[in-house]
Amino acid sequence: MGDCFKNGDIDKANSLKKETTDLKNQIKSLKSTFNAFDNLIKELLYQIPNLPNELVPAGKTEEDNQVLYSSDIKNLTSSELLPHWDLCSKYNLIDFELGVKITGAGFPVYKGKGAILQRALIQFFLNEANQNGFEELLVPHLVNETSGYGTGQLPDKEGQMYHVINDDLYLIPTSEVPITNIYRNDIIEEDSLPIKHVGYTPCFRREAGSYGKEVRGLNRLHQFDKVEIVQITHPHESYDTLDQMVSYVESLIKKLKLPYRKLRLCGGDLGFTSALTYDLETYSVGQNKWLEVSSISNFETFQSNRLKLRFRDKNRNLQLAHTLNGSALALPRIMASLLEINQYKDGIHIPEVLRPYTGFEKI
Repeated sequence: MGDCFKNGDIDKANSLKKETTDLKNQIKSLKSTFNAFDNLIKELLYQIPNLPNELVPAGKTEEDNQVLYSSDIKNLTSSELLPHWDLCSKYNLIDFELGVKITGAGFPVYKGKGAILQRALIQFFLNEANQNGFEELLVPHLVNETSGYGTGQLPDKEGQMYHVINDDLYLIPTSEVPITNIYRNDIIEEDSLPIKHVGYTPCFRREAGSYGKEVRGLNRLHQFDKVEIVQITHPHESYDTLDQMVSYVESLIKKLKLPYRKLRLCGGDLGFTSALTYDLETYSVGQNKWLEVSSISNFETFQSNRLKLRFRDKNRNLQLAHTLNGSALALPRIMASLLEINQYKDGIHIPEVLRPYTGFEKI
């Protein structure tokens, strides 16, 4: 084009200039179209759940979950046993109405020995995890959208998460989200695996659609305390790791001397991000029902693919790591089961393992 101007061929130069402008506009338009389709494809891919492991039993609802172990509960129930919400009122441990006054339903206020017992459980769970090789982390309670997509809560659970719109941040539904996102876009040396973390945080869930007895007392809250364990492992070791994590969480329940059962979730009850999940439930003698207190899952490469979380193997090749996590444990229902099963005529007896933390043996 420059040569044409120099040679005085103005018409040809203008023609080339127009062609160049048209090409730039076409490229701009094509880039816009490409980006639109690229975003659409990503949104569609984000809606595809993980592939179930071959061990996942067939089934559509929680009724089809496979019971692998159950404590004997035949002689545990009695019409004289109070549900935990009555015990909390009787001994002034948790005030549900005060929480409604301050915030709304699902935000209880722990008081006196109730608050001390809650703190004791958290400290006990953290100490047990530390003694089992988990490094403790104290993480943010708000995460950005990228973190939510990285671990799979978004877009799947967007309607269940509290969203701070002005800052485009989300209150965490579990500490799994910030802990796992620490390693987003990281390359880990194989010798550093497995990575084991534990974190305590309050957790926030909207729990839309829940009502009635299912949400009474501590059964289902919008804000609750939870200790979470997270592992990043070699793909060849992740299912052995899952079994170890399940056994570890079982040991916590046993030390609290609570009746429990272990379930393997069926395909219809399996979480969006999980390849295989085991649930642990403790028995509520005051409600005559099982309460979920832990969910332990192997996500295989589902999260690491989103997070670009890789490790460099001994041959210097990059591979996607496997991620796992589990509640160890979720406090509200543990507290409910613990209060109910330890109620006696002279008060509520504190499990021996918690007494060094509470400083008292009975409420």
